[in-house]
Amino acid sequence: MITISGLPGSGTSTAAELLAEKTDMELLSSGEIFREMASEKKMSLEDFSKAAEEDETIDKKLDKKMIRRADEGMILEGRLTGHLIHMSDKKAFKVWIKAPLEVRVERIADREGHDDIRELKKQVIEREKSEKKRYRSYYDIDLLETSFYDLVIDSKTNTPEDIVDAIIKGVKDGVRDR
Repeated sequence: MITISGLPGSGTSTAAELLAEKTDMELLSSGEIFREMASEKKMSLEDFSKAAEEDETIDKKLDKKMIRRADEGMILEGRLTGHLIHMSDKKAFKVWIKAPLEVRVERIADREGHDDIRELKKQVIEREKSEKKRYRSYYDIDLLETSFYDLVIDSKTNTPEDIVDAIIKGVKDGVRDR
């Protein structure tokens, strides 16, 4: 099992999808599940995140789904997956992908077609504050604590292919890379 985590726009989805293609492993994305849950409630991500601040069952339902479905041979992609697996009795090669805020905001703008970068940056910062607050409250998790990850890699200076190659090498070698 491999977990791939990082902040919005860091490249976790891209890396996870490419890794799944290269390895034929099944991919389970918490972001997709969260988006589906928001869509079912006919809410924006920002509004659904705020609702999750008030109703911990939203995050806990998502997280339980991820852990329950986690199995050997799977790639789990999501902000908390590394932490959740680390806190569980399951074993995985845990990856944290990082990138500077400006790079992440640009990627999100490109992906979602935003024209107002300044407004989007504010939204990303608010979303991250919301998530950090919830994760600390619900699980006593510091989202930016990365010491237990097996691989921490920067997507600003590494291509998605480089990241996937580093993950595959790390899994094969069992090497921790900072």
